[in-house]
Amino acid sequence: MSATCGHAEDPSHPIMIAEIIAAGSEMLTPHRQDTNSLFLTAQLNDLGVEVAFKTIVGDSLEHLADAARTALRRTDIIVFSGGLGPTEDDLTREAVASALDIGLHRDAEILASLYKRFAARQMAMPRNNVKQADILDGATVLVNPVGSAPGQMLDTSVDGYRKLVLLLPGPPRELKPLFTDVVKPLLAEILPPRFIARRLLRMPLIPESQVDARTAPIYQQYTDVQTTILAGHGEIQLHFFTSSTVLSEAQARVDELASRVEAEMQDAVFSAQGESLEEVVLLMLEMRHLTLAAAESCTGGLLGQRLTAVPNSSRAFLGGAIVYTPELKTRFADVPEEMIERHGAVSPEVSRALAEGIRKRTGASLGISITGLAGPNGGPPGPDEERPIGLVYIGLSDDRDTQVKELNLNGDREYIRWWASQHALDLLRRTLL
Repeated sequence: MSATCGHAEDPSHPIMIAEIIAAGSEMLTPHRQDTNSLFLTAQLNDLGVEVAFKTIVGDSLEHLADAARTALRRTDIIVFSGGLGPTEDDLTREAVASALDIGLHRDAEILASLYKRFAARQMAMPRNNVKQADILDGATVLVNPVGSAPGQMLDTSVDGYRKLVLLLPGPPRELKPLFTDVVKPLLAEILPPRFIARRLLRMPLIPESQVDARTAPIYQQYTDVQTTILAGHGEIQLHFFTSSTVLSEAQARVDELASRVEAEMQDAVFSAQGESLEEVVLLMLEMRHLTLAAAESCTGGLLGQRLTAVPNSSRAFLGGAIVYTPELKTRFADVPEEMIERHGAVSPEVSRALAEGIRKRTGASLGISITGLAGPNGGPPGPDEERPIGLVYIGLSDDRDTQVKELNLNGDREYIRWWASQHALDLLRRTLL
């Protein structure tokens, strides 16, 4: 094939780009998700290929063919997942043939293997399965060792530019081994050497606009590095991405930018290598030979869940108690009944007593507490009844002092609970600093 890839040799597009097209009307409903594209993106990135587009198309020959034509115009590699089965709504083969204006032929070897597959199961093969032996003219068959639908790879050209078209089965248990064992080695031989380097900085509880205002003057100087700012779940993520024919050069470039941004944001950055906030807190505790216990009310164990999701968290996190009622606040954390009656369960006094009580009860170096009103209704009769939804107190106690942080959070119940746990982890992090 003498044609060149459409973007790989263009100085303004120094990397080959791909589009992933998931075929299947079921993925346009609330009941199914396209998870294959996440796997495929990681695999293609390993090969130095940037995934620029992801498309989901229903079971329509016209729509699939249109999606294929669009992808062929704008990308170098087009990867289809799904639509290779035996039923009438499996239309990927026909759609790609239409988009490229080429034919399909029935492969005798594949047809024979299909008959053998059903015979081995002592089953008669339905007539509609024969369409799984239809191969694009000029395509290479990719043997599927798990399922009945073989994959296909077509190395072709459009308007003088080389295009690689991959047709892969939809079930992940078939697609993943087929790509890893068959497709990836083939692409590694075909594609020019290219490496992608990434860095990720994470910052909790800081407005996206503030991060951008402070970091834009830095990252805008690096025109060869793609910067993406993502906000959500109580943190800001800064993603840096670049590519080069030499991996060390690409990595050095993103590392330089990340270091400059980290110097600007200082202790607002909790992770410079992508670690989660809970991972960082546990590492800091372990490095200081400290242990932690938690008494949670409105978060209902969410803080403990986040911590224990990290492997080997027991080295630093001893456990704790969900003290949702006043009775359990007294029983498990030794909060005096009269304190709860006088000040209310959602109060700085009770938050302080919870943190101190759980620390002493468990023998932990640090005790942390979360008590608040997550809604949707107000507190029980008494001092908490008139307090606003979103009022949360976090207590943090060691053997010298106890600090209490007051929060006034806006949002629904799940939002308040998550942000309360995020504030608790960040309070721990900043205290340990």
